[in-house]
Amino acid sequence: MSSTSRNTTPTIVMSGCATGIGAATRKALEAAGHKVIGIDVRDAEIIADLSTAEGRKQAVEAALAACGGVLDGLVLCAGLGTHIRPAGKIVSVNYFGAVELLDGLFPALKQGQSPAAVVISSVASAHLPWEKNPLAAAFESGNDAMAQAIVDGAGEQGGNLAYAGSKNGLTVAMRKRSVIWGKEGVRLNSVAPGATETPLLQASAQDPRFAKSIAEFLPPMGRRADPAEMASVVLFLMSDAASYVNGAQICVDGGIDAQMRPTLF
Repeated sequence: MSSTSRNTTPTIVMSGCATGIGAATRKALEAAGHKVIGIDVRDAEIIADLSTAEGRKQAVEAALAACGGVLDGLVLCAGLGTHIRPAGKIVSVNYFGAVELLDGLFPALKQGQSPAAVVISSVASAHLPWEKNPLAAAFESGNDAMAQAIVDGAGEQGGNLAYAGSKNGLTVAMRKRSVIWGKEGVRLNSVAPGATETPLLQASAQDPRFAKSIAEFLPPMGRRADPAEMASVVLFLMSDAASYVNGAQICVDGGIDAQMRPTLF
């Protein structure tokens, strides 16, 4: 999507714009000349709680009103980490909060100029295969309550299941939709960050249940990413430089996926 492709400024709706990867991505998009309509629980043009069905509905309606039904881009960064309780809330935001915005704003994207969308998944999306994902049936049936019940019933493992399961489901949802979206001229891709220095990661690292695994979760490059490093890849996927990229998940993880799964790609 080029800012010079038409006379008006390209308009992008973005969830999770207030902190972390979202805040860095918003800064990069605006610096590139895009108008961003942010959705978040605070510090955004649209205040909405994506953990609830009503909040997601409100976010879609407000976004459509703000863009006049014509949207050039969509970036979905809103997400919760493993430390959140109840764990069901992680699934509600990470999966349903993304796919309902994708589906609700797709008609507006079809009206846009060189439209593109990017969802923020995670390198963890590959750690729980779809065929073994206990949440798969709930995702396919669109049953948020069922997904919440599964993770809330998983005890101490609920946070890990909710995070990995929701990110796996989100990547699958992106891949499936990209076939239909591509035929309509709308590109859809995902970015899979590894360990990134964000408030979300810091909060999880302070939880004794996850502190050890997070401390050991370092890639071959030996450091965690800066949010701006994720933003630069999102910016690429939203640009005309990625005009033939559709249905792809790009790992931006310092090589940890290659380290963990060298024969799987």
